[in-house]
Parts: sequence; structure tokens; C-alpha cells
Amino acid sequence: MLEQATLVEAVDAEAAVDWLRRAVATPSVTGDELAFARLVAAELEVCGADEVHVEEVAPGRPIVWSVARGTGGGASLLLSGHLDTVRTDGWRERWQGTEREDPFAAAIVDGAIWGRGSADLKAGIATALGALRTLHAAGVRHAGDVVTAWVCDEESGEPGLGRSIGMHAVAQRIDNGTIPHADFAVYVEPTSLAVYTAQIGFVIADVEIEGRSAYFGRPEEGVDALRAGHRVLTELWELADEIATRDAHPLIGSPKLLVTEAAAGGYIAVPGSCRLSMIRSLVPGEDLSEAVAEIEAAVARGVEGTRTAASVTFPAGRDHAVGGLPAETSAELPAVEALLDAVRAVAPGRERVEGSPYWAEMSFLAARGIPCVYFAPGDIANAHTAEEHVRVDELVDGVKALSLFIAGHCAGTIEGGVT
Repeated sequence: MLEQATLVEAVDAEAAVDWLRRAVATPSVTGDELAFARLVAAELEVCGADEVHVEEVAPGRPIVWSVARGTGGGASLLLSGHLDTVRTDGWRERWQGTEREDPFAAAIVDGAIWGRGSADLKAGIATALGALRTLHAAGVRHAGDVVTAWVCDEESGEPGLGRSIGMHAVAQRIDNGTIPHADFAVYVEPTSLAVYTAQIGFVIADVEIEGRSAYFGRPEEGVDALRAGHRVLTELWELADEIATRDAHPLIGSPKLLVTEAAAGGYIAVPGSCRLSMIRSLVPGEDLSEAVAEIEAAVARGVEGTRTAASVTFPAGRDHAVGGLPAETSAELPAVEALLDAVRAVAPGRERVEGSPYWAEMSFLAARGIPCVYFAPGDIANAHTAEEHVRVDELVDGVKALSLFIAGHCAGTIEGGVT
């Protein structure tokens, strides 16, 4: 049996920190991920992968995948996550005149690495690569294959992007056997070293209400889209209240509908148009198509009899035509329990099962029969903000825990000792 102390001692904390700082220093805002993809691929080569591939699934839009083949007979594992980050709006203004001013400098301040992507989710990639580096340095041979897949285009926010084209490409390659199917997956979204076994689903809806503008002195000649929009808002808020009473998920809580934007107006005139946007979160077990139908019905009730015309569009299709699917992995799976045990071994008291308040891409893998959890250092609460950072000690603990988990899950044995 592989001794836990052997692997923990083999972890090179300095190398893990150095690589994460290089990762943060390589900008990869959605749409510009190629340089970072090459950095990841180079490190996978260093970590002893038998094959490493960088493929452009659209011009300049990469995926990176690798295989470290096992000796046979053990469980296989997929490590995955996204290469892209959100923009740095407001970062320099927040930290002007300090060592944190450059969002890509990866400054170490107060025991933490600061910068865009430090938590979401380059710390997760650094953790995965740090674990693979540890196993390689310790001379560990695993029985099961270790596969990795790193994708572009996960983050939302850039016009026309954020559609999971990278994960669609990975899923296609799993389906056709190009990328090996795995028995379990760890997607390295930030969880503060908790194990997230469930995620929300979501749908974003945009409503356009068209009436007819008219001069304020002759309002009877117009059709007030804002008034119709108010009626639609009333219907949506009533629907939101009803949704909130539905059965809560034990890890995620209740489903929700939130109106996020309302805009209308005319220049001293009857408003001829009104625009509304909303997001609906779903818990595992809910049907996304039914959620869409409820939104459309609420909009139809709102505009009935107003002489306006309303259209509803769903601009954020992911693994569903109109959104992202919820997903859940049983917390009683041996692999989940083993990951919790690994965290307990290096950071007692931090092992816990929680639910994801965000949507990422585990549902793509779940749909292919690959149970998946989220696990990595970093706090999702500071992601996408000018406060984004990850603690150095949490990063190192993450590398230690994931090293132990991979060795156990894939039936690792020492050949030749620590180098």
C-alpha cells in the first residue's frame, strides 16, 4: 500500500506556487486562451503524460487533453476545467498604486496569490498539475488511466462567446473514443477544498415587448410597451414567488427566478418598446424545458389584451439548447468518500460535501455516465471581482489532497522511490 506520508513529502510547494503565478501572468480572457493552453500542455509533458494534445476547436480557441496510461486493472480518472477567465474591469482602479495593481502580476500579499484567474480557476489547474507532478516525481505508477481535458469558452460575458464550445468538443471526443472514457471526474472549479456533488441548472431569458410610440400630448395614438412590461413583471414576480415555495434541494436550496434587467422609455413620448431579462436557476430533478414553458406562459399572460407583441429568446445555450442542465453525483460513491478522506488527511475539519451555487460543466460529463464533482482551492465568492485571490496554504493543501486521491483512486504504487 502506498504510504500517504511519502506522497505528502513529495509535494513541491514552491513549484506549485511558481506555476500558478506563471499561469496568472498568462492572460486568457475568453476568446484569447491559446497562450495559456500551450503553457498547460508544456507542464503536462513535464508531468509525464504519455500523450498531450492541443487542438483548436475554432480559430484560436483551444482544448488541451492528455492521457497518462495506467498499467491496467485500476479505476480511471478525468481531471478537467476551463482555460478562460473573465475580464479585469475595475481591477487596476481598485488597487492603483499598490503591488496588486497589475491583475496579471500574481502578487503574493498576506499569504495569498492575487490576480485574475488566480481562484477561477487557475488554482484548480495548478492543483491538478501539481498532483500529477508529485506522482511523477515520487515514481508512482497507477493502474488506471489519468486523463485531463482543459477547455476554452466556459466563462460568460464576452459578446457571442461563452457557449462551452471547448467542452462540446471534449464531449464529442469522449463519445467517439478519441478521449478515453473515465470512471470518475474532478472538475477544478473553486470550492475552498469542499467537495461539491451537485450544481444548479440555469436558463437566461430576454423579453422584447413592442408597442407603438406616440407624442406625449397624443398618448391615445400609441401602444404603451412599458405598461405592458409592468404587467409582465407582475406575472414573472408571481411566478418567482411560487417557484421559491417548491421543494428545496438539500445542498443547493430552492430554485429561483430573478429579473435582472428592465429597460424602456421614450423621449417625452409613449414608450414604444420594453426589454426585460431574467435568470431561472434549477435544482437537480427539475426539467429545463418545463421551466422555459413557464416563463413563456407568464409573458403571454402579461401582454394579453395590451395590443403589444412580445418575443422571448434564450441566448445562453450550453448543454441544452436554451441553458445549462442541473446535475448531481451521489455523495455515497466510493470515489467521493475517498476524496473527502484525502482532504481530511491533510486539512482535518475541511472535508465536507456541499452544492455548487454556480453552473459549470459537470453536467456534460454526467450525461456521458462519468460521475463528476467540483474540487479545488479558492473561494468562489471572490471570483470575477477585483478581490480575486487564493491562499498559498490552501493551494498546497489542495495539491497534497489531490495527490493522495489520485494515487488511491487509480491504485498507485511506488516504483523507484522519491526522486
